[in-house]
Amino acid sequence: MAAFRGPKAPKVWLWRWRRNPLRRRSDALEAWIVLVAWALTALGGVLTCLLATQSVENGLARQRAEWHSVLALLNDDVPKSTASANDADMVWAKVHWTAADGSPHAGQARVPVGSPGGTPVTVWTDAGGRLVAEPPTPSQAQLRAALVGILMGVSVAGVPFIGGRLVRGRMERRRMAQWDEDWQRVGPLWGRKTG
Repeated sequence: MAAFRGPKAPKVWLWRWRRNPLRRRSDALEAWIVLVAWALTALGGVLTCLLATQSVENGLARQRAEWHSVLALLNDDVPKSTASANDADMVWAKVHWTAADGSPHAGQARVPVGSPGGTPVTVWTDAGGRLVAEPPTPSQAQLRAALVGILMGVSVAGVPFIGGRLVRGRMERRRMAQWDEDWQRVGPLWGRKTG
């Protein structure tokens, strides 16, 4: 591009909006499309990132407030060596516990290999007494919320960015086709001599 402007030609900012007899209507339209696409990309991405982060943080804080640990008892002995032992020798086994309202519950929890029946195991339950995973700590929740927010923000920002690029590409192809048509009409006239 520098070869066409010359070695020291100054760059003209906002040239598509300036009054110029050579400016085509498509130049101004393209400038507006670029402006809108970038504004939607930036604002949409940032707002979505912030809203998604806040939503995830609130949901995880609600889990920390509503879920609680309960002491459960192992139903049966767990063999010392099992074929499915992994993750620091932890296996799934049946446990039972009594909820705060006095109702009995049963489920499966991760327990150490070789634990005898009746061993106390800490499990986490929700308000309905159902087994749930341990809620994340506040720092884990912040990290998870930030990652989800960034992923959502980038995903939403990509839509207007890609859309703007596609519209600009189509406008460029159309402009080139119009130039070809004009050249087909004007090009043969250049070979004629006047005089």
